[in-house]
Amino acid sequence: MIEEICKKAKTASTQLAQASAEQKNKALCSMADQLEKNCTKILDANRKDVEAARARGVKEALIDRLILDKGRVESMANNLRGLTKLSDPVNEIVKTWTRPNGLIIGKLRVPLGVIGIIYESRPDVTSEASGLCIKSGNAIILRGGSDAINSNMAIGNALRAALEETGLTKDIIQVVPVTERRYAEQLMKMREYIDVLIPRGGANLIKTVVEKANVPVIETGTGNCHIYVEEDADLKRAVDIIINAKCQRPGTCNAEEKLLVHKNVAEQFLPTIVDALVKHGVEVRGCKRTVKMVPTVKQAVEEDWGTEYLDLIIGIKMVEDLDEAIAHINRYGTKHSESILTADFNKALKFIREIDAAAVYWNASTRFTDGNQFGLGAEIGISTQKLHARGPMSIQQLTTTKFYILGRGHIRK
Repeated sequence: MIEEICKKAKTASTQLAQASAEQKNKALCSMADQLEKNCTKILDANRKDVEAARARGVKEALIDRLILDKGRVESMANNLRGLTKLSDPVNEIVKTWTRPNGLIIGKLRVPLGVIGIIYESRPDVTSEASGLCIKSGNAIILRGGSDAINSNMAIGNALRAALEETGLTKDIIQVVPVTERRYAEQLMKMREYIDVLIPRGGANLIKTVVEKANVPVIETGTGNCHIYVEEDADLKRAVDIIINAKCQRPGTCNAEEKLLVHKNVAEQFLPTIVDALVKHGVEVRGCKRTVKMVPTVKQAVEEDWGTEYLDLIIGIKMVEDLDEAIAHINRYGTKHSESILTADFNKALKFIREIDAAAVYWNASTRFTDGNQFGLGAEIGISTQKLHARGPMSIQQLTTTKFYILGRGHIRK
């Protein structure tokens, strides 16, 4: 079954690569219309997934990533329409130059081909990833987790029907209809048909794909994200930023998981921020110095510092200075999103230069690491690796380039 899906995707990718920008934009608008037209079916399917997840005891922060409502379906549709306003990256001439011998050499942007997505618990990924792949000229194979199988199939069926309406083959978008692990592992071996594999989910999923795939993989990151409060930070504003980063949507990869506080403001700031976090339902775990200063805080263990909670839990550590904060983040962070709160430009610049992460912030919540928030239109994932793409991956990151060489009877001597 998996090989047959891959063969169809490979054939479909050839058709899509030749499609005009107008054809692709028409398909995106039709896909958005079909989502809205099938909203009731999609929500009915999603309700089954949510009920099953709650019956298994899935925590509410992760349920939030799974659940759909009319507003979220409309948002998915609007995001697809938003992609039509972006410039088509396919066949863009990136650069040209002329050699001394008269050869004209250029770089042309082209689709990757077939993209496989292995993801967990977020049915909106089905729509968002499909739209990005259509816009960038790639066929897509979607293998979601068992938590969202009904939702993913309902969304996928709507999107595939839209493609047929616009004269494109429905095989451009394919949702794997089974969730057994062996099928995912088969997908990871389809190097003959799949050009790149993108895992989206927890650390275990990403680790499994990286270790077992022989298809090239772009790692999308787990988010053990930090905010560091310097001694000269605006502490009132810091409270709002930290609460937003931790509490707005704690189950997302760009949510804050750890808070570092300079020792010189700890006595003033820690009781205030702990109280604010607790009022928002957050469990606070802290280093020994933090617990000594605020006894209601639970003692953190070594494992906490490297953990992505994806829940209303936060770890707090008091640090001596900026250098210790940077060293701690570079040791325990996952190279996703890190933020410094300071009034000092030079401290912010040092933090930005020395932190090893895809996104580094000054006086802002980490929750902005998102394709839409960055003005990219949407994202297929947030890459924490350093090859090809890093940070939110939108349509340009779903393309590659090829050289073209124009000669006039040139021969090499």
